[in-house]
Amino acid sequence: MIVRDSPATAVLRPRHTAVGGRVSALLQVRELNVLTALLVVVALISFSTPYFLTTDNLMGVFRSFSLIAIMSIGMVMVIITGGIDLSVGSVMGLSSLVTALGFQSGLPTAVCILGGLATGLLFGLFNGVLITVIRLPPFIATLGSLSIGRGLMYIITHGVPLTPDTPDVFAEIGQGYVGLVPVPVVIMLAMTIVFSVVMRKTRFGRHVYATGGNEMAARLSGVKTGRVKLLVYMLSGLIAGLAGIVSFSRYLSAEPASGFGAELDVIAAAAIGGASLAGGVGSVEGAIIGAALAGIIANGVVLMNINTYAQQAITGAVILIAVSLDVWRSRSKGA
Repeated sequence: MIVRDSPATAVLRPRHTAVGGRVSALLQVRELNVLTALLVVVALISFSTPYFLTTDNLMGVFRSFSLIAIMSIGMVMVIITGGIDLSVGSVMGLSSLVTALGFQSGLPTAVCILGGLATGLLFGLFNGVLITVIRLPPFIATLGSLSIGRGLMYIITHGVPLTPDTPDVFAEIGQGYVGLVPVPVVIMLAMTIVFSVVMRKTRFGRHVYATGGNEMAARLSGVKTGRVKLLVYMLSGLIAGLAGIVSFSRYLSAEPASGFGAELDVIAAAAIGGASLAGGVGSVEGAIIGAALAGIIANGVVLMNINTYAQQAITGAVILIAVSLDVWRSRSKGA
């Protein structure tokens, strides 16, 4: 005997299945866990201090983590390909210095900015060639670039900060506002939108994921994986160069130690945001959320009068928890 569904049942059953499918898909999004953690941290800090949710403090927090967030966009693309870029901190500092040298030499603002961007792009190209042509491991190649960039900064400055005169229009890049929002935050949001679309909707983005997911299979499918890696490292360097320009515009001083250790914060933002260091997994949005989480924790440590030395320990614990959850999720799916 065949039992047929009633019209009501026939309508309700697919609807229930569709809703359940959407919920299941939502819960599988890696960034959702990090976003949940971010909201929990925000709630805890808000209950602990009345100063956190003030407009001035929030804009200050956004400005403070914007540079790390900007660089994490390039880093997450590198990590998705299965690589790593340890040179972003040095590239940021050196690009800042080159921009300052341009102003010291009396060059036009546009030329100074292009000089900073070109510095980042060249370092990215250098890294990409070492990795794709000479086939050095990304860790070794970018570690060498980190040391080269840092050494050049000390050679050029002799350990003395460079503070040339700059026009007001340049200072607006790092110090200005669009309404209540700092310009660096506007730059961060614009780049997040652009690169999210690039990674999700373009052939280049699909090739980046394919290269990190299974490089051999991607190559056999016609993906020029060497070119993809080269472009990704060039983008990472270019974005780090942009961060250096914004940093110099904010402080109007090129410090010899500028960007020192920033690479660890950038990698942490990408890892917290769900990027897998094994490659093939990650997103621009996740990296931005990861940078925001680390920045808000740092701000909360100050507002709640917690020992500032505990900040790195707290951030390290968050990284371990985020990566451990990612590994546990991957194993449970494999099982």
